[in-house]
Amino acid sequence: MSRRGSIITLLMPALLACLCMACSPSDSQRSIQQQGALRVITRNGPTTYYEDRTGPAGFEYELARLFAMYLNVELQVTAVHSLKELFDALESNSADLAAAGLTMTAERQQHWYFSPAYLPIKQYVLYRNDQTRPRSVEDILNARITVLADSSHDEILAELSARYDELYWHSATDVETIDTLDMLSDGDIDFTLIDSNEYLANRAFYPNLHIGFEIGEPAELAWALNSDANNTELRIALQQFFQQIKQDGTLSRLQERHYSHSEQVNQSGSLTFSQAVDKRLPRYKDLIQQVATENGIDWRLLAAISYQESHWNPKARSPTGVRGMMMLTLPTAKEMGIKNRLNAEQSLRGGARYFNKILRRIPQRIKNPDRTWFALAAYNVGLGHVEDARKITAQQGANPDTWADVKKHLPLLRKRRWYKQTRYGYARGNEPVHYVQNIRHFYNVLNWNDLSKKRTPPPQKVDQYLPDILQAHNSAL
Repeated sequence: MSRRGSIITLLMPALLACLCMACSPSDSQRSIQQQGALRVITRNGPTTYYEDRTGPAGFEYELARLFAMYLNVELQVTAVHSLKELFDALESNSADLAAAGLTMTAERQQHWYFSPAYLPIKQYVLYRNDQTRPRSVEDILNARITVLADSSHDEILAELSARYDELYWHSATDVETIDTLDMLSDGDIDFTLIDSNEYLANRAFYPNLHIGFEIGEPAELAWALNSDANNTELRIALQQFFQQIKQDGTLSRLQERHYSHSEQVNQSGSLTFSQAVDKRLPRYKDLIQQVATENGIDWRLLAAISYQESHWNPKARSPTGVRGMMMLTLPTAKEMGIKNRLNAEQSLRGGARYFNKILRRIPQRIKNPDRTWFALAAYNVGLGHVEDARKITAQQGANPDTWADVKKHLPLLRKRRWYKQTRYGYARGNEPVHYVQNIRHFYNVLNWNDLSKKRTPPPQKVDQYLPDILQAHNSAL
């Protein structure tokens, strides 16, 4: 998918409260209302905006979609190659705001107005696992470093260069975060810088990349818009919108949905999965896709479940007697009409049918993706224990219909104080939490792998990835 000039327009129903009608709209606000659309400029990537099989997706896209609903207008999203293009669009008023994982920096705040912050981040130096780990700026001097031009990382390095004469880097105008990670992974550069949220979202795809050290100060992400005084009402709307989604839990649920599944998956697990995707999945992919289609399940989800259960090993066996690709018990296999649990096709069919049976028993009021997470937890620990955890969640004043709340209470089923008051009693409640988290992580990797294959990288200049001082030296030779 080409990112340049990619415009997606969606009609958003007015599901949230609109702006206060008592306020007289400014030119900016009146323009948005008159044109009936919120024009958002962004970047392609798993943390910002991308297209999957169901349409537009990404953390920043979801936030922008909610804000357009808040304003009761359509959403127009344009994805560009570089931060320069993004800021040029704001400068020329061809976009109302930039929702692109932008760090609020002192320099940027001199030129742009920022919305309330919505995500705290740290900034890391990444290195490859065949290198010696860098632990300070002194360890990355005289090295090949590439970062995005006009990024906060560019600013950090510029500030540090006043103290370190041998700190060189290249500010690339034609790459995205994924491209710099590819370059580092392939050995084309020595180091790059990355925000902590982007590291979480991408680390499964680059199991050979690790954090060297934290660089710069902790920061926050926010939306940017033109500092024109006519933006007053839009600024007010942003203040009200972010206050609302913070208070009602919408923001934390979005953060949980997009980032939490990667937080506790370690690098060795990601490397093992990456190797299995390359070497073992091709043997079973067609079969998984066939069974998934028969049962109305996303094949990536079925693949993630079967990997979590058996690492795609049809002969897998556990000490408790569950066996096969989907690790079915004898009673479950019999119930699902499966005669041979060690047959990959039969096991996949039995597991898919059993998952769908559980999914149908989850209360209809619970919507996806939470509905799927509950069904996965029940696949692991049993629906009765999940229902017990939901009751405890409600008793504690949290929402029993959201996975983000229930997963905090499932581990309580290990403690007598809590399980003695439940119908189904003791359970190792931490296990389904990790089970769901792992599957979400594996599913995300498979999904993004498919998308990245279709991704058209930005055009790149030849020999641009040497630091400028070294480039000049080469030219003189």
